[in-house]
Amino acid sequence: MALQLIVDLYGCDAKLLDDMNHVQSAARDAVHSIGAQIVEECMHKFTPIGISYIAVISASHFSIHTWPEFRYAAVDVFSCSDDVPRAVADALRTAFHAETCRIQSVERNLKGECSI
Repeated sequence: MALQLIVDLYGCDAKLLDDMNHVQSAARDAVHSIGAQIVEECMHKFTPIGISYIAVISASHFSIHTWPEFRYAAVDVFSCSDDVPRAVADALRTAFHAETCRIQSVERNLKGECSI
């Protein structure tokens, strides 16, 4: 079983959400804190504000999309390890000074068995 987390971070520091260096540093720190490695990363700064960061990591992948004007960040974490996604979400919550967060989890069935 693999786990995918959809994390909504609310009440974040707007300046941090629009700082490419901070977003990249926070993402890298989160990945390294769980013992994973970044395989490849891509980042884009939108005009006038907002950032998207996507990384393929040795445990799977994660992404961060920021809306500084709403003090909001959307994080998607997918991993084969149940502990990895939550650790990444907690690290990013701290890095962006989020006041609250909502976490939804989806279990991904790796064996190909259909269920509805």
